[in-house]
Amino acid sequence: MKKLLIATFIAASLGGGLGLAPAAYADVVVIRTAPPPPRDEVVPPARDGFVWTPGYWRWNGHRHVWVNGKYVRARHGYHWREPSWAQLENGRWRMERGRWERGDRDHDGVPNRLDEHPNNPNRY
Repeated sequence: MKKLLIATFIAASLGGGLGLAPAAYADVVVIRTAPPPPRDEVVPPARDGFVWTPGYWRWNGHRHVWVNGKYVRARHGYHWREPSWAQLENGRWRMERGRWERGDRDHDGVPNRLDEHPNNPNRY
């Protein structure tokens, strides 16, 4: 009986935690409130081995909150896809979080399909 109670408690704890994850951590958020216009940011000087991830409006479950841009360590073979908001039908808005995507052989932050020199290690 004691083992059953412990197992039930653990299952309830895990299940409850998963059900309460805030929308701010979801990969895709759909809401009815349009995001404000993006803010102008001053981008600091480039840092070797890092990629600038620009700021964006994040939905925290109640309102839009500005997240400042920052430099993150570059990932070889990947490029950073910025978070984006898109208006859907019925006045809804969809936000996809930023993420790393494959397809940057020379590690310059430009996807191979858009890069004029995708294999250039000198990044010209």
